[in-house]
Amino acid sequence: MRSGVIAEKVGMTSLFQDNGNRVPVTVLKVDSTVVDVRTQERDGYVAVQLGCGKAKAKNVAKPQLGHFAKAKVEPKKTLVEFRVSDDCVIPVGSELSASHFVVGQLVDVTGVSLGKGYAGVMKKYHFSGDNATHGASRTHRSGGSTGQREWPGKVFKNLKMPGQMGNYQTTVQNLEVMAIDEARNLVMVKGSVPGFDSGIVTITDAVKVSNQKNLPMPAGLKAKAAEATSVETPAESTEVKE
Repeated sequence: MRSGVIAEKVGMTSLFQDNGNRVPVTVLKVDSTVVDVRTQERDGYVAVQLGCGKAKAKNVAKPQLGHFAKAKVEPKKTLVEFRVSDDCVIPVGSELSASHFVVGQLVDVTGVSLGKGYAGVMKKYHFSGDNATHGASRTHRSGGSTGQREWPGKVFKNLKMPGQMGNYQTTVQNLEVMAIDEARNLVMVKGSVPGFDSGIVTITDAVKVSNQKNLPMPAGLKAKAAEATSVETPAESTEVKE
């Protein structure tokens, strides 16, 4: 089981396939650095802790600063853990890239949905509402009766009623990866994902689809640039021979 990644939702656009079909896609920018590794011996389970975003040191608690200093990474705004198998553990300090996924792969994207505030049953649950005539007064958008008579004499739990709409964690499953831009660290998935632009989401391999082939193991990491070596050239002699 491979690790997931943390990404920023950039926005939506369209891609055109070879046959001319227009496909709506969501652009996700991968930003994931391994901050810690959970081991079976020390923690009782195997997982990797990833961080994304940059946080100011003054806004981070001292224990957290020590946690980041131990990993030799900059303080991160967001930390997320992903359970992994023993053969998919990633070294601390490694940076994951868009190459962690391949075109055609199915992924699950988790984020916080847009908050709509307090909403009635017609907007929240698509109730049809009360009659618009035949004597109906001030009940056109009401939810109707919520309780019973003498028995059971109460309102059952989980009854659909007005309340907070949106702003909860949700997962969209089996989204197809349409394109990868490794240079800019972008993953483009078919369809929409939860949250607003610049919001944080997590991308994982689809849990309901097995035997996906050609996936990087244990992960797709950024290629570290080779250190430039400066070669000193001997200075030309300025002596004038007589």
